[in-house]
Amino acid sequence: MLRIGQFTDTFIPVVDGVGRVSLAYAETLCKMGHQVTVVAPQNDTGYRGGYPFELLDYLGTAVPGNRQYKTGESKLDLHYRQRIRQIPLDIVHAHSPFKAGSDALGISVSRNIPLVSTFHSKYYDDFLKATRSERMAQLGVKFVVDFYNRCDEVWAVGHDTAQVLASYGYTGDICVMPNGVNIRTPNSGNVSMVEEKFGIRPDEKILLFVGQMNWKKNILRILEGAEILQKAGERFTLLLAGRGPDEKEIDAKIEEMQLMHSVRRIGHQTDLNVLDGLYQRAMLFVFPSLYDNAPMVVREAAAMHTPSLMVRGSSAAEVIMDRENGYLCQDDAQDLARTIKEALDHPADCRRMGDRARETIPVSWEKIMEQVQERYERLIARGREGALVKKNKRFI
Repeated sequence: MLRIGQFTDTFIPVVDGVGRVSLAYAETLCKMGHQVTVVAPQNDTGYRGGYPFELLDYLGTAVPGNRQYKTGESKLDLHYRQRIRQIPLDIVHAHSPFKAGSDALGISVSRNIPLVSTFHSKYYDDFLKATRSERMAQLGVKFVVDFYNRCDEVWAVGHDTAQVLASYGYTGDICVMPNGVNIRTPNSGNVSMVEEKFGIRPDEKILLFVGQMNWKKNILRILEGAEILQKAGERFTLLLAGRGPDEKEIDAKIEEMQLMHSVRRIGHQTDLNVLDGLYQRAMLFVFPSLYDNAPMVVREAAAMHTPSLMVRGSSAAEVIMDRENGYLCQDDAQDLARTIKEALDHPADCRRMGDRARETIPVSWEKIMEQVQERYERLIARGREGALVKKNKRFI
């Protein structure tokens, strides 16, 4: 049995990709017989029974400008500090280079145990959007690289994602550890449920997006493509599922483009049966994000035999083979609309690609965690042999 600390800046009930990956790691490793402690800022003070892992959180405060997220300062939470000292750990794994990374690094140094960190996101894009300054974004990237240089092992969720980290200036080895998915069996009852819940007609052609309502997900490109299709007389319904900081602007854009009859925002969906039903009912999962690296939603759609449409050359599209297990288009509204029309006009081909997506894209979290366990054990053994490089205690 390994005693593993999973450190993350986002966790349930926040449902962004990193939070969901952290949850999957914790749940699956516990099923394998390991003892897992998740460390995260406090998001929910309600009843939290039923977790197979220990959730150790510290006082959290809302992130300015995005109240969906919480942050905090663990060093100021006396109760957290007392509890973390009593929890034995063999290895720590950080899913962010920021607060989670700092806390994991501190424990790694003080207890002389290995530190693994996964690179999930395009942080340069986030820094640039937040500061509107290339210089500040570059300084932010330097901070990120400085953190990963202090880790005993660095993982990325895909080969393209590893190249992003290398482009930031990181020169060390990067292990590719892909994301998994909880593979479930399609259920026709879920389809009937979502048709009733959202008033979907049996003959309605459904396109689906699931993710944050955030412009960085390239949602504007989806709306532009929908506008082209609507003006061409195509009949379809695009469902946008999720929540996020740009909800009001997206609603306003839908109204401005007069897409109210073709595009519907259906809010944040947490029921897995509802999500599975939406994936099954959709002809096509439309996800042209240039920001995401290894989106779980694409894998979830594939598990329900639904192909995805993604932007050619994007990190997110690494798993897509064009016209074999999904569709690729240029980051261009006209090409996106043309590709959607191809799918709508050829439903048999679309279904065939969905079946192929199910065969080639989803990998169970259980299989992924077998690889994770092996690498954890190897690092722990090296640490006990004194073979790991001593980390610099200084951390900016």
